Amino acid sequence: MTADKQTPWWKRMLSTIWHYWWRFWRRFHLTRWLIIVVLVMTLISVTYLTIVAKTSHVRDLQANLSRSTEIYDQDGARAGKLYAQKGTYVKADKISPHLADAILSTEDRNFYREHGFSVKGYGRAVMLAITNRLMGRNQISGGGSTISQQLAKNTFLSQQQTISRKFKELFIAIEIENIYSKRQILTMYMNNAYFGNGVYGVQDASRKYFGMDADELPVQDAAVLAGMLQNPSNNPIDHPAAAKQRRNVVLQLMADNHKIPKSKVKAYQAMPLGTKDTFNVGNNYRYPYYFDAVINEAINKYGLSEKAIMNNGYKIYTNLNQQQQQSFQTDFKNPNLFPQNAADGTEVQAASVAVDPKTGGVQAVVGGRNKDVFRGFNRATDIKRQPGSTMKPLAVYTPALENGFKYDSELVNKKLSYGKNRYTPKNINDVYTGKVPMYKALAQSLNAPAVWTLDQIGVNKGFESVQKFNLPVTKKDDNLALALGGLSTGVSPQQLAGAYTAFANHGKLTKPFYITKIVDSTGKTIVNNEGATPSQIMSPDTARQMTSMMLDVFNYGTGTTAKPAGYQVAGKTGSTEADSSTDADATRDKWIVGYTPDVVVATWEGFDSTNADHHLENLSGTGVNSLFKHQMEQILPTTDQQQFKVRDSASLVAAKQQRERRATDPDSDSSWVQRAETLNGKVWDKGSSLTAKAVQKARSLLGF
Repeated sequence: MTADKQTPWWKRMLSTIWHYWWRFWRRFHLTRWLIIVVLVMTLISVTYLTIVAKTSHVRDLQANLSRSTEIYDQDGARAGKLYAQKGTYVKADKISPHLADAILSTEDRNFYREHGFSVKGYGRAVMLAITNRLMGRNQISGGGSTISQQLAKNTFLSQQQTISRKFKELFIAIEIENIYSKRQILTMYMNNAYFGNGVYGVQDASRKYFGMDADELPVQDAAVLAGMLQNPSNNPIDHPAAAKQRRNVVLQLMADNHKIPKSKVKAYQAMPLGTKDTFNVGNNYRYPYYFDAVINEAINKYGLSEKAIMNNGYKIYTNLNQQQQQSFQTDFKNPNLFPQNAADGTEVQAASVAVDPKTGGVQAVVGGRNKDVFRGFNRATDIKRQPGSTMKPLAVYTPALENGFKYDSELVNKKLSYGKNRYTPKNINDVYTGKVPMYKALAQSLNAPAVWTLDQIGVNKGFESVQKFNLPVTKKDDNLALALGGLSTGVSPQQLAGAYTAFANHGKLTKPFYITKIVDSTGKTIVNNEGATPSQIMSPDTARQMTSMMLDVFNYGTGTTAKPAGYQVAGKTGSTEADSSTDADATRDKWIVGYTPDVVVATWEGFDSTNADHHLENLSGTGVNSLFKHQMEQILPTTDQQQFKVRDSASLVAAKQQRERRATDPDSDSSWVQRAETLNGKVWDKGSSLTAKAVQKARSLLGF
C-alpha cells in the first residue's frame, strides 16, 4: 500500500482544506488585512477611551470631592446637603502619615513609581478577564488596581466588573495622574474611600471607630482602617476579631515595606482595638421626600447620574418652602390626624404635595408615613390611583362650561342607564331630585348629573379636556366612567395638583417641577430652569366659574369639615370604592385637592394594598378632611394670602334671585337702586377685580 492510502481519510481531507485555505490566505494577503483590522480596532478603542477620559471632567475632581452637594430653597437659603458617598473632606496635613503608609503598604506599594497603572497588575487582570469570558462569566476578578485606578472607579465609574470598565478605569487613571500630584491623588482617595456603616472618608471613619480626628491616628489604628478597604464589613464595631486579624496583617506589610520597624510589629499587634464611636452624621438630609424628588428630577430630566449628584459638589436651587415642608412632615407624624390602623397594625398611608399655581414650583411634598429610606417609594409622585370625584371638574364641568353650560344650568338628576352595557351611575345616597343646578351637583358630588352632563356634551370632549389637564389617559378611558374618575392607570397626587393649577391661575396650566438651577463645583450653571410656559387650557371666565362652584365644596358641600378656619378655599373631594370588600362603606382611596390663588394642595389617603381587612370607611368628616384642614391652616399663613376675585356660586345665585325679585316688585327701590344692584351682580358674575367694598362705596356716592 502507498503512503497516501495508509494515511487516514480525514487527515487527507484536512490537509487538502489547509492547502487551499493557505493559498487563499496568501493570494489575498489576509495577514496584512488582519494586522490592519487589529490596528484600526485598537486605534478606535484608544480614541474612544481617550475621549471618555478627557470628557470625564477629571480637572474638576478635587473641587467636586471637597464639596458636598447642597440643596437651596426658593429664597436661596441653604436647606440641607446630600451626604451619601462623601464624608468630611480634610486636607493632606490633617491626615495621619501612618494612615498613608498603611494604605500604600496594602493597596499600592509602587504608587510613587507608576503612572496610574501597574503593568503586571493589568496583565493579570486581562488574563483573568479572558479566563472568565471563556467560562461564561461576564466579569473580572482581582487585577491589582492602583490607587489612581480605584479613585477613578469610585468617582467616575460603576462597580460593575467588566473588561470595558477596566479599560475606562485605566485611561481615566492616566488622566488623573496627568493633572494631579501623587499627594493630591492619595488625599482624594483617602477622603473618598468607603469604611463600612455608611461612612466615607478617613476623617469620619476615624470618628466612627476610634473617636478621634484623622490626624491623631496612631499606627495600630491606622492599620485597622487600611485593612477595611478591601472588606469594609470587617470593621472593629461589628466584627472586632476579623478587624484585629486583618490589622495585624497590615502591620506586617507595613514592616515589610519599611514603614515601621520590624522590631515593633509584635508590640503593635498585641494592642487592643480601643474602639470608640463619636461620629454624628448630622441632620443634613432634613427633607427626605423633597430631596429624593430633587434627585429623581436631576436624573430623569437633566441626565445626571446619582453618583454625580451625590459626589460632585453641586448647588441645587429648588422651589422648596421650608415652612410648608416642615409643617407637612410634622402633620404626617401626628397619628391623631389619621384613621386608626388596621386590625393587624398596618398603618393608613397618605401623601401630600403643595404647588405654586403660577409657576408650577413644588413647595412641599411628603410621600408617606414610613421610616425615611433614601430614594424610597414616594406616594406623592409614584402612586397611580383612581382619582374618584376629583375628576368631575376636569372631565365634566370644565368642558361643559366651555360648551355653553353655565354654573347655574339645570342638570338632570335621575337614575339613568347609558349605552349597550347599561352603565348606571348612582348617587352616594341613592337619592335623586329630577333636576339640580350645576353648582350644587358639583358641591354635593352627585354622580348621576355628572354622567348625564358628560353624555350631553359628548364623551370625547371630556376625554380631550382631561388630556389638556396633562393627566395620563388612554383610549380605554374614553367612556362615561371617566366622569367619575374611572381611569385605567390612575393619577398621583402631584399630577392632580398640577391639573388644578389651571383653576387657580386664570385657566393657565403649569407643570409641577422642583429644580430651578444647578451650579457645579466650579461655579458654572449647568441647569437654569424657570419652569415650562403655562398653557391656556380654558378661558379665564370658565376658570372663574369653576372656582365659584368649587368654593361651595368647602362652604356646604363634601369638603365642609376640611375648610381651614378663616380662609376661603376652592377644590374638590373624591373617593373610590374598595371592590374587594363586602362592606358597603369600604373605600379604597380618599382624595382632597384644594387651592387659593397662591397654592394648590393635593392629599391622598388609603392603604398600599386594599382588601377586606385593609380599607377606609366612607364616613364624612374623618381621615383626609381632618388632615387637609390642619395642613391648610398651617400653610396658608405662609403665602401671600391673595383673595379670590369671585364669590361662591350659592351667593351669586342668591344675589341674582334677589335682583329678579326687585325688578318685578313695583314697590322696590328706584330705578337707580335697581341699576346699582344689577351692576353689583354683573361685577361678581364676571369675576371683576373690583371688590365688594368698592361697589358699596360707589352706591354710597349715589346716595343709596
